[in-house]
Amino acid sequence: MIFSATEGKVRLDSGNVPYIKFGRGAGTLVMIPGLRLSDISGSAGAAAWYYRIFAKDYTVYMFDKKDNLSSGCTVHDLAGDVAEAMKKLNLGDACVFGASQGGMIGQELAINHPESVSKLVLAVTLSRTNETVQNVINHWISLAKEGGLSAVAEDYIYKGYSEKYINRYRAVLPLFIKTQKFMPAERFIVLAKACLTCNTYDKLDNIKCPVLVLGGGKDKVVTVEASLEIAEKLNCEYYIYEDLGHEAYNEAKDFNKRIYEFFAD
Repeated sequence: MIFSATEGKVRLDSGNVPYIKFGRGAGTLVMIPGLRLSDISGSAGAAAWYYRIFAKDYTVYMFDKKDNLSSGCTVHDLAGDVAEAMKKLNLGDACVFGASQGGMIGQELAINHPESVSKLVLAVTLSRTNETVQNVINHWISLAKEGGLSAVAEDYIYKGYSEKYINRYRAVLPLFIKTQKFMPAERFIVLAKACLTCNTYDKLDNIKCPVLVLGGGKDKVVTVEASLEIAEKLNCEYYIYEDLGHEAYNEAKDFNKRIYEFFAD
């Protein structure tokens, strides 16, 4: 498998946490994905290739959400699952990268389990809910209930990607949606509702490790203001991709390089 990519599960008392592992570097890098429409199962090779810049210097662990989620789970709960999984795998003092909901989880991890995090990158995320994210998430929940996750996927494309990207790939986007293997809508709804429980702003001062914030100037999901207020509260390094939105981490060609250089510094 490319870059020694494998898949596994960490057994917790409350369920199993699937993960992808790749790279053989001496450093430890933990990646926490955002709210997804599908589980990470079967994507080890693709993830390793996309994040190949890290494979030489790090052993990378990408943690999915637990398979046995409670209906009222919160971002705090999801972070507890990641912390427990890291302990089971003897991972500590790790570089951590979280995007969107993963960034919410990363904040909780750094606040409540500081021994687990040496450096933190928070991408297109927030520390407290706002009107924009409430409207977006509630709309997705309604779409999931009424039309399934294909309807959510279609809406996400127009909220997440830049107009330039959409115009470039407009012809293939319907095929992309049609070929997706979606998670059960009920699981997505639980995870979507968890996004609205993020409330770390008043506790951000408890994060003592170096932090880099990356945001999208045209973010229609969490807003660029959400990224900027985290950076201001932490007085940390940040960069805004002014012409990109929530999918800046997929559209910006230098996104992974920025993260790599921050962790290496």
